[in-house]
Amino acid sequence: NAARLRSAQQIRLSPSKVMSLAAIIQEETAKVDEAPRIAGVYLNRYRSGSALYADPTLKYLKLKDNRNQLIKRIYYKDKEVESLYNTYKYTGIPPGPIVSPEVWAIDAVLHSEKHPYEFFVAREDFSGYHHFSVTYQEHIKFANIYRQKLNELKIK
Repeated sequence: NAARLRSAQQIRLSPSKVMSLAAIIQEETAKVDEAPRIAGVYLNRYRSGSALYADPTLKYLKLKDNRNQLIKRIYYKDKEVESLYNTYKYTGIPPGPIVSPEVWAIDAVLHSEKHPYEFFVAREDFSGYHHFSVTYQEHIKFANIYRQKLNELKIK
């Protein structure tokens, strides 16, 4: 609508970039209350020229060839796929949405939180919420805790 188009202009993103980023956020979390914070992380990365490092895009690439597979985990080898949707290899927002984003995800992009976070990882309690970090070192600490929990539970 007109208000959302104005919001997109204010944050200097085209409607297609808003939709692509909203799709990533929707696949990243089901926690609507946390979505604006996640959007803020991705926008911080995008504006700094960093890669987005968005696992949902890797999941999208894995599912592209086999929609029936169940993906419980992303591995380092998944980051090697050659595609503009691989947000580990290519900077910027992917060329199109990976799903049709819902309004809450679009609004999360348009009204993202302003904060210094550059990283996030799922919490090891599997609550659906995330740990947010400013530094890579802090992020790795949380990522290792999460990976250890996955390994303990034999989630492959």
